[in-house]
Amino acid sequence: MNTRKIKFGLSALTLGGMAVAGMASQGLTISAFAANAPSAKKGAAAANAARKAVAKRQGDKAVQQAEIAVANDPTNAEYRALLGQAYLLAGRFASASQALSDALTLNPQDGAVALNLSLAKIAQGDWAGARAMLQANAAQIPASDRGLAFALAGDPVTAVDILMPAARDASATAKTRQNLALSLALTGRWKEAAEIAAMDVSPDQLQARLAGWVQFARPTNAYDQVASLLNVQPVADAGQPVALALSQQPNVAVAAAPAPAASSVDQFMPGVPANAGAVLADAAPAEAPAEAAPEPVQVAGTGPQVVFGARSEVVQPVAAVRVASVPAARAAAAPAASMRADKPVRVAKAVAPKPAAERASRQAGNYYVQLGAYANAAVARDGWARYARRVPGLAGVTPQGMNVSTAAGTFYRLSVGGFARQDANALCRQVKASGGICFVRGTAGEQVAAWVKGRTQVASR
Repeated sequence: MNTRKIKFGLSALTLGGMAVAGMASQGLTISAFAANAPSAKKGAAAANAARKAVAKRQGDKAVQQAEIAVANDPTNAEYRALLGQAYLLAGRFASASQALSDALTLNPQDGAVALNLSLAKIAQGDWAGARAMLQANAAQIPASDRGLAFALAGDPVTAVDILMPAARDASATAKTRQNLALSLALTGRWKEAAEIAAMDVSPDQLQARLAGWVQFARPTNAYDQVASLLNVQPVADAGQPVALALSQQPNVAVAAAPAPAASSVDQFMPGVPANAGAVLADAAPAEAPAEAAPEPVQVAGTGPQVVFGARSEVVQPVAAVRVASVPAARAAAAPAASMRADKPVRVAKAVAPKPAAERASRQAGNYYVQLGAYANAAVARDGWARYARRVPGLAGVTPQGMNVSTAAGTFYRLSVGGFARQDANALCRQVKASGGICFVRGTAGEQVAAWVKGRTQVASR
């Protein structure tokens, strides 16, 4: 049996392929938690400090403050969940498992805690325990997260069964589709994985995404995949301090935790095929743009909070538009105004380029900005309406659409284009700056969107 360890951080979109060579030594020793009697006020202050440390990804500091919070308010489920989150960020999976188990005892309905606990179990090689945890809390854990967690727990077949209908749902996001693609890859269905991944990944970056998944598919240690997705460094961990255990508290019944069941992920996950190179070459996109230096793809993924979910998005800044600050300009003009009060002071205001002028300056070309993949044209129309309201550069631009069939079903790809590369890049930056997701690609048979042709009305969902 292959003893494997896993890393975590749960969105296939942000999988960086970082490998952990080995476990580092634990660098933080716990100081006295509460020198005096427990204080709810001290606990609240420490919990607040721990949340800030987690947001800044300061694992050791988050652990120190969260431990103080728990010591001062031992039966506070939120504090114990925060402590488990801090342990995960610090790469202390054994401690995380204990803290999260205590948190779930106090609040059995907390799906986020159940999800993080399953990840901690996976990182310790308790795949059977993780799968049982996911099954028991299926109603509280979103399908997108639960599906990928099943894949990491050694059952990518169940993961695909969960994620396939979720990806077809009208509310499906890029994260859901990418989690499905990774799960398909982990079952050995690489060509289908490439089809799904291509829905939200620029063609010139798809090959790199798949190559990263090939490395990810066969971890050396149990913690590797979990730590990689969470982007944390595993450490040697003896467990949380005994003084913090929930079983130490009076009038609190805690069930004894069973020993991790021995199981082999190998029986579920075929991993990398022997002909991985040929598989990747066969899955390569046929319509990669000819020009180099593509725009970075903005992806959803795990934020600073160590939770199973989307990462914080990195928005590429738009070139600054110089707009005169009215208060500053008035302050600078104040002396002149006091000397010549008979004439009002005029403050010049810079005006952002008008959409019409911007459209007129665009050059024709074969590049398109893909704005998303939707369940059907009606859903895409709603998505277009949202984009058009918040992205000035889309004013007057005709939306393009096309149906694409994949293993997960048929999707409607929404895009705009027919631009030169530099103009498509500039427009995509505007979309990202508005909080949207896009990437630039070559033409793929776009047509005028279904709801625009002849002003045909598409039935709303």
